[in-house]
Amino acid sequence: MNSENVSLNTEIEISNLFKDHADGNCLSRSFYTSRAIYERDIERFWNASWIWVGHTSQLPNAGDFFLFEYGNESIIIVRDRDKEINAFLNVCKHRGSRICLEQNGNRRVFVCPYHAWTYELNGDLRSAREMGPNFNSGKFSLLKANVRIFYGLIFVCTANIPPNIELGLGKLAPLVAPFQLENLKIAHTATYTVPANWKLAVENYMECYHCGPSHKEYAKSHSIKDPEHLTKDLINALQEKSLGVGLKTEVISLNTFSDDVSKMDFYHRRYPLFEGYLTGSRSGKPIAPLLGCLSGFDGGATDLQVGILNNFLIYSDYMVGYRFIPRELQKTDMEIVWFVKADAVEDKHYDKTELTWLWDVTSQDDERIIRLNQEGVNSYFYSPGPLSTMEWGISAFYADYLSKLVTDS
Repeated sequence: MNSENVSLNTEIEISNLFKDHADGNCLSRSFYTSRAIYERDIERFWNASWIWVGHTSQLPNAGDFFLFEYGNESIIIVRDRDKEINAFLNVCKHRGSRICLEQNGNRRVFVCPYHAWTYELNGDLRSAREMGPNFNSGKFSLLKANVRIFYGLIFVCTANIPPNIELGLGKLAPLVAPFQLENLKIAHTATYTVPANWKLAVENYMECYHCGPSHKEYAKSHSIKDPEHLTKDLINALQEKSLGVGLKTEVISLNTFSDDVSKMDFYHRRYPLFEGYLTGSRSGKPIAPLLGCLSGFDGGATDLQVGILNNFLIYSDYMVGYRFIPRELQKTDMEIVWFVKADAVEDKHYDKTELTWLWDVTSQDDERIIRLNQEGVNSYFYSPGPLSTMEWGISAFYADYLSKLVTDS
């Protein structure tokens, strides 16, 4: 079968799946089992989305770099000699070899290990051996990705025309400013590899319908596990406490999906923890120094979303970031990153075991339930069921995902 027929069959498959999808229902089996769909996911959704790749604290000096990889893609994020943070596709402009092989480090230049083409930290080609007198090095700079930094969080998009991120960031900025996220550092990173399609991992995060039955430790402290616990009195009490410590509790939900696929989804909500819990800890007691300019603990937690793929949970004393990175058709890395105040010292100001306890046990739960979810979806007897009212976040994901999947390049 030639490539044109393969491409045509893919288009027909995707078109039929899109037509057959019923609003309010889960996706059908092929979305999680088809190689063609997976390749389209990387091409149309991941390459066209803003992705949280890291934090500025990872790049304190000129020449510092790290890689972020998903699917078949590899991106170099580097601070250049002008102190600017750049992102480049890790693909040599000669014959396509990977240039940077280490996951992080410091370099004066990047040298391709194949034929020694050498690139500056700003992506310009410095030298290329034996290319002849008419060779124009200016035409062979590394392919640059779009970069946006929001309070120290680094977002990258490889699309020629990236989604409009500015409207959402403008709405979120005054709400997250008191946390001073730019003054955080990474305390710990853990990866939980699950044998499942990346969409099942994202869907699991986008709803708390499963939180009560599946996350016993989480459910002890987080009122969002069940709508009946989020009483008006509890919410009003949190608002008063939050304002008292310097936080706003405004709910932002920009579900900006329409025919314009340049838009993206943003979300902010601070919700109360149960009585006796000041933060997300085993005991409910504080486990790290207060973030930013907060004057105390309000007993709340903030859900923050910057586009479907980038999710954060901010307590008064630490933040957790979540990534669900596709590695193969049914292999996904759930990467969890714990942040504390930049000047906090381990074993003096926080205990890493206590800091990571809740979201380690919760992520182990997630690995199990997502794995079982994929095993069931792989059955030829699986059929998509209806979403509950607590799974509205999945509907938002589908709106973004499906619109990108069928959009012409």
